Amino acid sequence: MTLPSRVKLVDVGPRDGLQNEKQAVPAAVKIELVHRLQAAGLKEIEVTSFVSPKWVPQMADNAEVMAGIQRRSDVRYSVLTPNLQGFQSAVNSKPDEIVVFAAASEAFSQKNINCSIEESIQRFAPVVEAARAAGIYVRGAMSCVVGCPYEGDVAPVQVSRLAQLMKSIGVQHVGVADTIGVGTPLKIQAAMEATLKHYDLNDVSGHFHDTYGQALSNTLASLQMGVWQFDTSVAGLGGCPYAKGATGNVATEDVVYMLHGMGIDTGIDLDKLVDAGAYISDFLQRKSGSRVATAILNKRLV
Repeated sequence: MTLPSRVKLVDVGPRDGLQNEKQAVPAAVKIELVHRLQAAGLKEIEVTSFVSPKWVPQMADNAEVMAGIQRRSDVRYSVLTPNLQGFQSAVNSKPDEIVVFAAASEAFSQKNINCSIEESIQRFAPVVEAARAAGIYVRGAMSCVVGCPYEGDVAPVQVSRLAQLMKSIGVQHVGVADTIGVGTPLKIQAAMEATLKHYDLNDVSGHFHDTYGQALSNTLASLQMGVWQFDTSVAGLGGCPYAKGATGNVATEDVVYMLHGMGIDTGIDLDKLVDAGAYISDFLQRKSGSRVATAILNKRLV
């Protein structure tokens, strides 16, 4: 078993982490969070989404946030674009990468975006084409790869079908996302194997939620397959809307601590990362969702 010597993390906190927050988070706070993440060594940051403010009011300041970031040439800034209209709005903000999304579960696709998986892919085809024509990298997020809140278990064959559809419209990289956090290591490995039938190992990443406390185990199971790219969220930002009171995204701090403890390089300064998480947690007036951050902050008080 050869583990990767280096891992790339995409911090999705500013977008996926904050989008469901009930209280408004000002653009200045989001910009400061991005600045703190890049100062901690994050090279990939998912900043915002260009979606109708009617559906996601928290992201209505998308252009303002993108314009306010002091960009670094060694950092890639990505945005979510759910349709062609969103993409056209996003282009003016000059993202390095756009993210499109589809579900491996038919029921989730219908409930979430009111169309079938096949239809969702057809909607994204012109977005992908336009992005690639503009020289913008395209990442795809595949949600509900092991379980769905509406139809239960999701079979690897469904994941394989979605990966194949993503590939067919020109999506360059796919994230294997356990959206409701029900996955366990062998199920995640099966979903990864299904995806690797269509994508190279270098073009696949893991996106695990910690609803049932399995995210680190699932990260390790993926590392054992050679997967070296993962989405994480500073301070564990982002709840899981389908499991009341449950945590959402795995905390970047927890993944970095595990990786560094295994001798795997991330290029991230854990102390500065903890500071970034403390900054946004203080603003939201709640404790960090990261166990590692909590332990380090407690230690600092001694």
